[in-house]
Amino acid sequence: MRNKLRIWWPHQLASSEPATPLKGNNLLFGWFVSCSSVSVDVVVAFACNEASFSNSDSTLQEILRGVNGKMPVFLQERAAFSLLGQCVLYGRGNGKMSRDGMEGGDWRNSFTEGLDSVMNSRDLSDGNDGGTSCGCNELDGSHGQCRKDFVENGFWIRLVYDSCEGYGKDVHRVPKLHHLHWNGQIVSHCNVHVVVYEIPVYGVHHFSLNLWKSYKLVKDPVKKPKWVNELEKNQPLLDLDTVILAINSAAAARLALETRVGFKRSISVFFNISNRSIAFMWQVLAIFVPTISTLFYIALQLFHNVSSFGSKTWIYTTSARVFCTTWTQIQIRCCQILYWPIILQDNGLRSHSCVEYMENTALHRHSMWSSLAVDLLLGNLMGLALLVHAGSVCQWILTFASVITNELLRSGSVWLMGVPAGFKLNTELAGVLGVISLNAIQIWSTLWILFSFLFIYFIKGLALLGILFGATIPSALIIDMVYIATLHVSTLHWFISLLYSWQIQALAALWRLFRGRKWNPLRQRLDSYDYTVKQHIVGSLLFTPLLLLLPTTSVFYMFFTILSTAIAFTCILIEITISMIHSTPYIKIFLWLMRRRRFPSGIWFEIASCQNDSLEFACHDKVCSSSEKSYRNNNRGRNRSTIMVSVLRGNFLSIGQVVLPHYRKVFSGVSAFAITSAHGALTGKRTVSTLGICLPSSTMPWLSIPAREYWRLCHNSVLACMEERDSNECQ
Repeated sequence: MRNKLRIWWPHQLASSEPATPLKGNNLLFGWFVSCSSVSVDVVVAFACNEASFSNSDSTLQEILRGVNGKMPVFLQERAAFSLLGQCVLYGRGNGKMSRDGMEGGDWRNSFTEGLDSVMNSRDLSDGNDGGTSCGCNELDGSHGQCRKDFVENGFWIRLVYDSCEGYGKDVHRVPKLHHLHWNGQIVSHCNVHVVVYEIPVYGVHHFSLNLWKSYKLVKDPVKKPKWVNELEKNQPLLDLDTVILAINSAAAARLALETRVGFKRSISVFFNISNRSIAFMWQVLAIFVPTISTLFYIALQLFHNVSSFGSKTWIYTTSARVFCTTWTQIQIRCCQILYWPIILQDNGLRSHSCVEYMENTALHRHSMWSSLAVDLLLGNLMGLALLVHAGSVCQWILTFASVITNELLRSGSVWLMGVPAGFKLNTELAGVLGVISLNAIQIWSTLWILFSFLFIYFIKGLALLGILFGATIPSALIIDMVYIATLHVSTLHWFISLLYSWQIQALAALWRLFRGRKWNPLRQRLDSYDYTVKQHIVGSLLFTPLLLLLPTTSVFYMFFTILSTAIAFTCILIEITISMIHSTPYIKIFLWLMRRRRFPSGIWFEIASCQNDSLEFACHDKVCSSSEKSYRNNNRGRNRSTIMVSVLRGNFLSIGQVVLPHYRKVFSGVSAFAITSAHGALTGKRTVSTLGICLPSSTMPWLSIPAREYWRLCHNSVLACMEERDSNECQ
């Protein structure tokens, strides 16, 4: 099988005007990724001149070891950051181009001698001379020793390319293989695939193999065919996970190497003044923001201590049960206020070694404050609207409550006491149930009228809560107040559902008696049972009145079940709104609108060129000797190689694919809630009045540290954000 070589080449080096011009003896840095004996991937991160290391106090081996230590652990286990080899430019035409310090014919002679040493052998893969006569330029000092070590360890590559060729838009410098030292062998003829990629940069783009839709794997059959087992034993020809991770780490590797070498960028005076101004503003923020946060922290600690002191009292326990939704939202808001400096702290992980890791870390760190900011914005809008129209809102709610009480509850109870929809009900039972309902409604309406003057203050307090703490806390308080305001409906529904459930269970038990069956609670099944005559007589006497009274009970049960379900549905809609406010990835939506390339989903290759005979570039009349031409003609069929040039592209997520995974938790319990509610309505059991959605920050423990330590923690968090900004600008 012919060897396969893939060269992952940066677009900056392939463009017509690279950011880092290649002059003289160019060194390639990156990773060798080999997962098969016939396939190797050469991921080129960047190229630089040998003179760039002249000012460094450390040796090249020490520099590479230090850079490799900052890379992701998974990448270190698969491939080490190293010196890949050399890259030489060559020209065609009038011979006036200077390459490697040689002019015209001198360069051609040197290049031809290098080809002679490789091509005069019958099989180029059999040479094992340590790279001393393969045409590679000798490096000075520790660089030469480092090259010798890499050749002896198995990998060293020499590339050449022509600046005159064109392979597409802004792709004019695609390298070709001169030869490759591969596990002690010199390889010159192999299938070469050059993949031009754009170096990922934080805040711009990166590559990812993760697809939005992950299909479930089909279960393997009991007995696999023989060819399947043999196929699983074969080694893969491409380790894309390691390659993509190396590509995403290219910018961090270059920054780490420049830092160790002591490379200094040229900074203009205006840019220097601007940086100093921004640094001064960050220092001011590093004092102002921690001070405000510490004041909030002290107030929250006092509130927590007071609530903990009265946690064992009856009033605290009752209020915690009645206002459970509000207490949950208060805890979430307090945790968000307390934990923001901890989330913004640099956790010490290798998040800066890979652009993909940096993006994920940044999204996680900024998701909380963006959710808090949007919540506060919505709360201010709602609070200001309520403050302006507090009187009209209060009047509308009182009118709505009066209409519901008089037109729906009272009229409905009176209607059920008569002949509802033409059904003949039991007059005595309908009268008893109707009177109980009317008395409960009257008592609650009287209490509502007595305390209605306080409702305007509740509206204003709701508005102030929205302005200070966001929209989720007043929304949760509305849910609890709706349940309190409709307590009479819930009580009547509980009473009627209890009566209906007992009646259904009694009828089911009597029906089993007539069939000669008995429910076995231990085995959870129906067993045969011989009942006595007295049991059958008593069962017959009880079954008839219960069955005849069932329509009357069912009508009242259906009426109050509909009312209770409508109230629960309204509260669930508010709960879903609260959960959507928490779950919506605002920072992702904003970044997707600004730069969609920050959300990749899979990769693909755009073919730019495909040629035969990878050594064709060196066999022109003005360069090749007669022996080389005869060698090429005689061995065209046996040594023919292919070179394919493609551009690495990536797919991107749509706005729906970005948002939908965050809403799955919100709507994951809807189907279970619908099934449970339907079963409870049919059997007379109490239905669940909440979806039980997992809210963010609900599992965080209460933070309790000294105020001085909290201020220092906030101060370090702001400074960490400034350092992250500076490091991102360097990349």
